[in-house]
Amino acid sequence: MSITGYVDYQRREYCRDIKCPVQLKLEQQQPGSAGYEEVRQTCKTGCIHTTYEFHHWLIEKGYLLVRPAEEE
Repeated sequence: MSITGYVDYQRREYCRDIKCPVQLKLEQQQPGSAGYEEVRQTCKTGCIHTTYEFHHWLIEKGYLLVRPAEEE
């Protein structure tokens, strides 16, 4: 769900921006190929970056994390 006047984070935007070596390998593979899926597993289960790094990158880029308010 997009918020009017804002842009949503695009999948792998962080990875591309920081030039993650795993992302660079992934981009060399044909999407859907065995090689692509093998490299993608690293992203899914063994990312070399931390949530701390990602969170601070989001802040530096001006992203806001939002969620709907809880209804009472």
